[in-house]
Parts: sequence; C-alpha cells; structure tokens
Amino acid sequence: MRSDGPVLVVGASGNIGGAVVSALTRAGLAARAAGTHPTALENRYPGVEVARLDLLDPTTFAPALDGAAGMFLVRPPAIAKVGPTLNALLGVAERLQVGHVVFSSVTGADTNRVVPHHRVEERLRESALSWTILRPGFFSQNLADAYRSDIVNDDRILLPSGEGRAAFIDTRDIGDVAALVFAAPDAHRSAGYVLTGPQALNFDDVAALLTSELGRPIRYEPTSALPYLRHVHAQGRPWVQAIVQTVLHTGLRRGQAENVDPTLERLLGRPGRTLAQYVHDNRELWASPA
Repeated sequence: MRSDGPVLVVGASGNIGGAVVSALTRAGLAARAAGTHPTALENRYPGVEVARLDLLDPTTFAPALDGAAGMFLVRPPAIAKVGPTLNALLGVAERLQVGHVVFSSVTGADTNRVVPHHRVEERLRESALSWTILRPGFFSQNLADAYRSDIVNDDRILLPSGEGRAAFIDTRDIGDVAALVFAAPDAHRSAGYVLTGPQALNFDDVAALLTSELGRPIRYEPTSALPYLRHVHAQGRPWVQAIVQTVLHTGLRRGQAENVDPTLERLLGRPGRTLAQYVHDNRELWASPA
C-alpha cells in the first residue's frame, strides 16, 4: 500500500471500525475515521483524522475517500440495500484508485446469497480494486449489543440457536488482522480469511460464563425463529435487520459457526482473545438496573 495517504475506516463509531482505527494507530499506520458525526469521532480518537461519510448520501463518498491509500469497509446493520450504499462507495474507490480495500464480511457470505454481504463480495471480485475479505464469525461484542438488553433486564439470552455453538471472536482481534493486512497488502491480495475465536461455545456455556462473572444467574432461553424475529423487531430494529439477525442465529443449529479456524492465530502469531476475557474486561456492561 502506498504510504502517502490514510486508511479510510468506514463505521469508525462501531465495534469493528473502532477496533480497526485503534489497531492502525498502534501499528503506526495513518487512519481516517469516517462516520456521520465527525465531532464525536474527533472526541473519541484525539489526533486521528476524521471525515464525514454517510452511506445514504453519495455526495459524501468522494470527499471522504480523497487521498486515501486504503479503505476498511463494514456493513452497518441498518443498511440493507448495498447497491446504492456500500457497492456505490466501492465504485468511487475504484475511480479514485484507492490502494487496497479490506471488507469485513461474515462467515459463509461467499456462498450464502441471503446475507447482504454476499453482493458486496461479488462487487469486490468484479472490480479492479486490490482487496482482502475478512469473514469473522459471531462477535464477542454481541453480548454488549444484540444480547445486552435481555441480559440486563431479564437475566436471559433469548435466541433461536438450539444447541448450536459459536466460536466467538473479539472485534479487537479483527482490528489487529486488518492492520496487519494494510501493513503488507500484497501478501493478502485477493485472499478471503475465515476468522474465529479459539473455542466454540453453546449458549448454555455463555450463560454459565456470565453467571460466574456477574455473580447472578443468567439463563439461556431457546426459542424458534418467528418469535425471535418479532422480539428483535420489538426492540427497535428494522425488519430487514431483524431478518438477517434471525437467519444468522438459526444457522447455528446447523453448525455454521462452530468450527474453530486456525487462520487468525496463524496471521497474528498468537491465540485470539477468548469470550471469557471479553466478559471479564467489560463486566460492568451487564450490571443489573439500579
């Protein structure tokens, strides 16, 4: 990657994008944190260049990418139509000859046409861009996002996942892999990496881990797809986002996320962070309401 420009980090206010900004900074690589609220990003990342980027406003694409040597791309959960958003942004990156693109997709997106990430992967492969695709599994940070309300308010994890297991990955490790790729993109050009954590757990295991760390009983409550879909929508998420979330979690029943892949440890030269480490580091997030 050329060294005369920063890496534009899409979604810098989120878990993955934030981890990438931090990892790039630690690696001595220039980052440009992008999002819809630049002032908030300036406060979060002192000394890091910021840019306004709204995936629903194409007029922000070229200014955000101007002079960028690379781009880290992630699909915000609220974005369902990737054609006029993520794929249009890739078109601008192609026109501006951005050096290298790393796309954070999801496990199985190369063959699963249901998830929106599939169409972004296709657009990348058809482009003239230099790219790397990361396909992480289930995030440890889901416990602080998709599952947090149920844990805090009802001491439960409600999911349509049966006895399925997931090899949870900490987004901090995704950030470290992205920084490694941007440091030497030629070694990772046109590669697709499945990234998982070091152990696969079912949700009874997760509930037991939370119970031990928080000092109060947390239970796993399995449900079926339709009640879960309604539950997610009732929490305020759009229907399309709720459908994607439901599809990904029901896929756990078929073992779609249980394999522990060695790629992350091979790339980083160390084991990934465990779910237990993540929970311990962030235990205050699941404190009971006062």
